[in-house]
Amino acid sequence: VCLVNYGPDKGKLCVIVDVVDGNRAFVDGPECCTGVARQIINFKRLALTDFTVKINRGARRKALRKAFTEAKIEEQWSKTSWAKKLEAKKARDNTSDFERFQIMKAKKHRSAVVKAAAKKLK
Repeated sequence: VCLVNYGPDKGKLCVIVDVVDGNRAFVDGPECCTGVARQIINFKRLALTDFTVKINRGARRKALRKAFTEAKIEEQWSKTSWAKKLEAKKARDNTSDFERFQIMKAKKHRSAVVKAAAKKLK
């Protein structure tokens, strides 16, 4: 199982179905689960995860979808720190200018409170 790190499917999981050559892999989402269509992707655009799906080389869509759902890959992925970091980055990217300002002010306030508490302990 891989994570696409570049292109229109960036941030989506996919499964390597076959290796085309030393630079490219034939991948499939499956599309119903992850949204990645069957296609050939360069290895530079993929990042391997620790998850594996038991399929045969060149597996058909139905067999891949069944194995992907039985292995509960999406549930396992959502529990990883890697997925949580990507979700946090996506949330930060979607904040407005005013929301970033509010976050900055909250961090400053929290820092001041911590410094005051640390000063009392000394």
